[in-house]
Amino acid sequence: MPTAVTHFKTNIYECLEALPKPTLDQLYKEPATCLAIFRLLPPLARQLVMSLLFTQPISPVNLTQSDLRLWVKNEEEALAKFHEALDKLSKLSIMTTDSSGHIQINSSFRERFQDCLTGGGDHQSFGVSCERPAKDKPDIAFLDRHAMKQWEEILHFMVGTESTRQPSAAVLKVVTRAKLMKEGKDKQLMITNKGFQFLLQDVNTQVWAFLIQYLDIADELLHMNVVEVLNFFFMLGSLELGMDYSVEALTPTQKQLLDDLANFGLAYRRKKGSSRYYPTRLATTLTSGNSAVVSSAVSSSTSTTTGDDGATEQGFIIVETNYKLYAYTESKLQISVLRLFCELQTRFANMVYALITRDSVRKALKHGITANQIISYLTSHAHPQMKKQTPLLPPTVVDQIRLWEMERNRLVATECHLYKEFRNQGDYEMVLRHATNLGFVIWSNAKKRMFSVTEEGHEHVRNYIKKKIAQRKTNGGGEAGSGIGTPNNGSPSVR
Repeated sequence: MPTAVTHFKTNIYECLEALPKPTLDQLYKEPATCLAIFRLLPPLARQLVMSLLFTQPISPVNLTQSDLRLWVKNEEEALAKFHEALDKLSKLSIMTTDSSGHIQINSSFRERFQDCLTGGGDHQSFGVSCERPAKDKPDIAFLDRHAMKQWEEILHFMVGTESTRQPSAAVLKVVTRAKLMKEGKDKQLMITNKGFQFLLQDVNTQVWAFLIQYLDIADELLHMNVVEVLNFFFMLGSLELGMDYSVEALTPTQKQLLDDLANFGLAYRRKKGSSRYYPTRLATTLTSGNSAVVSSAVSSSTSTTTGDDGATEQGFIIVETNYKLYAYTESKLQISVLRLFCELQTRFANMVYALITRDSVRKALKHGITANQIISYLTSHAHPQMKKQTPLLPPTVVDQIRLWEMERNRLVATECHLYKEFRNQGDYEMVLRHATNLGFVIWSNAKKRMFSVTEEGHEHVRNYIKKKIAQRKTNGGGEAGSGIGTPNNGSPSVR
């Protein structure tokens, strides 16, 4: 069956823009949150904020959007970026327009961001460092290894790597709630097309996607305050890598959050009751806007010690026209991903030999993985040697993967409701014509007096039949009133 990749939020912008203004105003009461959101803004939006931050409300000059427009070049590209910046600032309630058309900076954002830049205010928005030095303080390389070990355990579980330990309850809730995994016939969780798409993202995008899904769970299931959860996320993004911070300064909600985020690899504690915690690179780069920093830095810290899952390798796959695949990797995670759509033949010390077959691709398609996703994965991880040729992947392999998908998609299953057992052809044609005019009919058979309608059309068609039956009874139709339906109940049989 055709499988569409259902959209889900991976961008913190989408999450913030969906929040009502009162919630955003609450968020902007924390300087660390203001700094984090400012760092996530486009360059021109940041420039506009900084230009107005210390002039309002001191300056008596009231600027309009037309005044701000004079600050940019009168060119199509520059004006497009300008309007994009204003739109972003407006949706985040950072910049508003009053009834006179004058531009204003959100007062909560302005005051707290000024405190952030000048060091003013009495707050613990950027965490509280431990006063006493730790006896055995972990170094940055250790924190990087811990972060990737915890994060890759989640990814290993998603791709079904053997001997992977069961993740925490919070992880299970996130992957099932976000539909990254679903229960199979044997009640075992298996990866979905959305989960495979998740694997194709860079680490920073993956982490944010996970945190945003966790935010929904925290609000609906754990009954946590959304503002407090988001503030803690942004606070972690502002902490210094390698420094230790006090757990005692956290609220009860933040302490519960810390336990879950430690399971995600965003923080490290020697033991659950430890009085200090260390943010990892996965946390401190949340608002950096540079996902490459995470992968390259973690790779350099882990490759010298692990030689296995440490490096998030790029460019290690060679695909031949005879459907043979050679993957120059030692990573169990990457090998497990390949196993989703390939038949592994031989594994060497630093290389895996596999075949792309009809059965292996159909198995992936059955799990909801699409042909485009498989091709995208092979393209993004192609060996540098393959990048010297055009096209990058052998056309025969690409075309065949798509043909195998088309072969499976010849039959399309659609949820519907079946109407049958009409007493006469006239009633059948009347109801069918009504449903067809409204675009609800999926299939019909005049000889058997049967047709099926869509899920959304079912209620409408059923009400139409009831209305016609009532009209016939009112008009004195007697037994004719039941002619639309079955001999027993006066309505068509619906399955």
